[in-house]
Amino acid sequence: VKSITTHLSSGINAEYGGMWERTLTIGSAGKTFSVTGWKIGWALGPANLISQLQHVSSCSTFTAPTLLQEAVAGAFEYERGVAQTDEAYFKWLPGKLQQNCQMLADAFSDIGCTPVWPDGGYFMLVDTANMGWDFTELNTGRCYDVDCVKWLTREFKLATIPISVFYGDQNRHLAAKYIRVCCAKSDETIEKACQIIRSLKK
Repeated sequence: VKSITTHLSSGINAEYGGMWERTLTIGSAGKTFSVTGWKIGWALGPANLISQLQHVSSCSTFTAPTLLQEAVAGAFEYERGVAQTDEAYFKWLPGKLQQNCQMLADAFSDIGCTPVWPDGGYFMLVDTANMGWDFTELNTGRCYDVDCVKWLTREFKLATIPISVFYGDQNRHLAAKYIRVCCAKSDETIEKACQIIRSLKK
């Protein structure tokens, strides 16, 4: 069984030949509508897989946030009515995220970093290897990227995410020079982040 989220994903798709019968497409309101913390989701798929998922859900979900469910249902109802217009959230969001990613990518490129353009979603990786930042004197025993993001946050108020924490001990070094930035931010936050990033130029 392969699961994917529905937010701007360009990965495995149930439309491919023979995939509908073996695919659960799982969506998240928190991701889809940019409401982090809303633990509301949905699943689409063939009846035999959905029935198994219902068993799992009934054994692991103990609270139903009814008001949030109502809000998400209302959002979908509204979107259905404006789906082919410029008011459509699902039309606006990908363009906005792409614009934000481009602004951040340009800022990081300007200082010598190498952005890794995402195929979907709202995070972008950035290779910081060319910056020559050295944190060995801190002697923390942590991976480079962890020290890097702590330094960026503490010294410049630029919050980023280390990548090595998603790797096991043997492969952590593969991601050591990468950081992850979030493109799903307000215009004001993106503009301020770009100013901070450009201030890091050697």
